[in-house]
Amino acid sequence: MYAEKLLPHDLEAEEAVVGSLLIDGDSFVRISSLIKPEDFYRERNQLCYAACRSLFERNEAIDQVTLARELSRTNQLESAGGMAYLSHLVSVTPTSAHSEHYAQLVARTSTMRTLIDAASRISVIGYDDTDDVDATLRQAEDILFGVRTGQPQRGFLPLRQIYDQYLEERAAVADPLLASDTPMLTGYNDLDELLGGMQRSDMIVLGARPAMGKSTLAINVAINAAQDGATVGVFSLEMSREQLALRILAADAQIDSHRLRLGLVTEADEQRITDSIGRLSELPMYIDDTPFQGMVEMRSKARRLSLEHGLDLLIVDYLQLIEGRGKGGDNRVQEVSEISRSLKGMARDLNICVLTCSQLSRGVTNRTSHRPMLSDLRDSGSIEQDADVVMFIHREDMYYTEEEWEQHSPGRPYPKNIAEIIVAKHRNGPTDDINLYFRDNLLRFESIQRVEAF
Repeated sequence: MYAEKLLPHDLEAEEAVVGSLLIDGDSFVRISSLIKPEDFYRERNQLCYAACRSLFERNEAIDQVTLARELSRTNQLESAGGMAYLSHLVSVTPTSAHSEHYAQLVARTSTMRTLIDAASRISVIGYDDTDDVDATLRQAEDILFGVRTGQPQRGFLPLRQIYDQYLEERAAVADPLLASDTPMLTGYNDLDELLGGMQRSDMIVLGARPAMGKSTLAINVAINAAQDGATVGVFSLEMSREQLALRILAADAQIDSHRLRLGLVTEADEQRITDSIGRLSELPMYIDDTPFQGMVEMRSKARRLSLEHGLDLLIVDYLQLIEGRGKGGDNRVQEVSEISRSLKGMARDLNICVLTCSQLSRGVTNRTSHRPMLSDLRDSGSIEQDADVVMFIHREDMYYTEEEWEQHSPGRPYPKNIAEIIVAKHRNGPTDDINLYFRDNLLRFESIQRVEAF
């Protein structure tokens, strides 16, 4: 079907791009990020542009003489049309001032050709006889996502190239104007110091038993990151967006969540609510409260959010509520393993940090010591393997009354509202414990130092 039509291309724009470089070699800086040699439709233009890039990488001048010499050096001058074609390129280029516009025209037609190729590959996938519809959809989605992002297939890279990228990223961190992959902050100084912030492409698992505050801490981190400029997405599989919005409002306005939910607020509270809504409404934060969805839908939605608004941090509340691909739930362990791997893959594909809440098994409550361990992660050991960071929330006041605590730990102060954040796994750093103060009526965690200051 596609062979009946000529593939999209713009030869005049291609010639003008190379002609602009021959007129003004410095214009390569302005267009190098817009196009690649393979974006050119005609081979001779592709050869000329690739040679110009080689000259630029060696810090050599770009003009007719140097380009001809470079093409001769690689035995490509004749294939590129010789000196006559280079002179033609200069003569048909009105000005080098519009080089970026010419490059954008070349990039656009290249994208159209890539889209046609993607359609052909998706068509082949569609004709394959398979029972795994979800896998087929993921393949098709990956192909389209590659067209949109322009990311090539990952393959083997020399160590030198990996280190070059590392040095570039370090330079970007040193220059705030260039920093795009810097870690996001949780908003809790001790935790940020221990983790080095939340790193892109990492999956962070926050585990706890019910009512410990894992959803609250995850949302507190999301708000803190958004206030620091990060774009945050939230998959709330447990609570509706209205419930979540009220919890966020209670924490920000510092109004008792129960009174706020019942509408029992004073005039002073009304003013704080209005001010808080004004602040929160400006945050780059997006909430999806679809209760039953699988990883195919979640990946698609996260990618769309990333493309349309950008995405830095994704909150998933919580992992065990994500639907698996099995119908009867006979092998939930395998399903959770696939979900965990998919969440980690999504973090890498989108270059974001994924923070997912996770339930812990009942074994925590049955032990003498109620401190969570990695083996307490419910349903699958794969969660521990896939996660870059595993944190637990532990609160002794959830297991002991004040009287029981006095018998259990005589002489030690009762840890009322003290939440111990246990970093049990940290792939790229140390593990340790930090304490936060949980204001249960306000649904917010605060640093101990801040509480002691008041």
